[in-house]
Amino acid sequence: MTEPHPDQGPRAKILELAADAGVVRPRDLAAYDIHRMTLTRLVDEGLMVRVGWGLYRLTNAEPMGAPDVVLVSARVPGAVIGLVSALSQYGLTLEIPKTVDLLLPRGMASPKMDYPPLRLFRASGDSFDQGITAIDLDGARVPITTPAKTVADCFKFRSRVGKDIALEALREGLNKKRFTPAEFGAAAKVDRVLAVVRPYVESLL
Repeated sequence: MTEPHPDQGPRAKILELAADAGVVRPRDLAAYDIHRMTLTRLVDEGLMVRVGWGLYRLTNAEPMGAPDVVLVSARVPGAVIGLVSALSQYGLTLEIPKTVDLLLPRGMASPKMDYPPLRLFRASGDSFDQGITAIDLDGARVPITTPAKTVADCFKFRSRVGKDIALEALREGLNKKRFTPAEFGAAAKVDRVLAVVRPYVESLL
């Protein structure tokens, strides 16, 4: 009788993690007492592929539609995809993101990544804690601001994002019913831009 390969258990667990989470990091294996060399063997055998520094996924996985967003989300725990990157995921802008926009809690250290380029925005209290959801993207669960909070954040940071982008997103969000005026108003209140956005909302209703 053929003896099972000694790596069969750890190998199967890594493949399972990759299928469930979309990407796997070597440090994810520590919780299962799996040596990272097992991951290296899977890459050598063509079952896994390296898609970024310290990030691996199944070779036969579907092509990634938003690889930069997924990789940054995996590399920067505690950060939330927001601003123009989130607008793009929701179909609320024609702008092609040149960076991955991250909303970070104030006081969190700035992530260090050579690629992709990041644009960092910081918030504290309810302005960070409220309006966060998650979406399934390329097999991974990615934290992201809700549509209403995303547009409110664009107004909050309009000097960096651009008022035209914020206005376009507000118009598209209301037209596509991605949020109600009340939901957007609540998000704008949290971001303390309710007085700024009220005239624009009233002009669109």
